[in-house]
Amino acid sequence: VQLQAFGGGLVQAGGSLRLSCAASGGTFGSYAMGWFRQAPGKEREFVAGIRWSTGYTDYADSVKGRWTISRDVAKNTVYLQMNTLKPEDSAIYYCATCPYGLQRHSDFYNYWGSGTLVTVSS
Repeated sequence: VQLQAFGGGLVQAGGSLRLSCAASGGTFGSYAMGWFRQAPGKEREFVAGIRWSTGYTDYADSVKGRWTISRDVAKNTVYLQMNTLKPEDSAIYYCATCPYGLQRHSDFYNYWGSGTLVTVSS
């Protein structure tokens, strides 16, 4: 399984970005896909997740109402639409697969993408 995350960049506070995670090399119908982020000196944290088969979603409180996770089953791609970005959203963002349903803890995730950097300037 390979996951490729892209779409990061530099944006001003209040702006938007859309991250994409393209999955290949497996079948993902029973999986969940998650987005995590890690800022310098901080632990990796769950941001949002989606069940591949049903589209059920979950969000961290810090992004709820600002961001939307979605998936395109035909393209094997998961998206993270990030609106109203804040400087504290700056981090490397990773996508990952979870064979145990939609989980928030990173230990449940088995395949990880390489990450894409998001920098939000104030």
